Amino acid sequence: MLFDQINNDIKEAMKARDKVRLETLRNIKKVFLEAKTAPGANDTLEDADALKILAKLAKQGKESALTFTQQNRQDLADAELAQVAVIESYLPKQMSEEEIKEAVKAIIAETGASSIKEMGKVMGVASKQLAGKADGRVISGIVKELLA
Repeated sequence: MLFDQINNDIKEAMKARDKVRLETLRNIKKVFLEAKTAPGANDTLEDADALKILAKLAKQGKESALTFTQQNRQDLADAELAQVAVIESYLPKQMSEEEIKEAVKAIIAETGASSIKEMGKVMGVASKQLAGKADGRVISGIVKELLA
């Protein structure tokens, strides 16, 4: 499980004295523990949910780095991007735009969608199938393009 892997990697980062990795992994563990103890979670965290959390953390980190860059604080942006790199090492490889297009075409054929009115149906299936492998905005743009 991803939760156990993070715990083991914290120990490894401590031994290696890797401050950035250790701090990032501790933050991930904190968020994972919050998710495990949330009402209705029954003290479990499935890998699919853990991957969603990691994707969200990576996205937030990138947005923060962009804000820091705009404020001419490259030192803070670099620190944020270093943490994002650690988080992304646990995520599945991101799909290219071409791979996403092919997957969406298959989903459109599978759902029988033929117009933009059926975008919700396609997005529901696409979001589940491509979770963690592609950004939601990119998927949405491709779905719109193909159904238009």
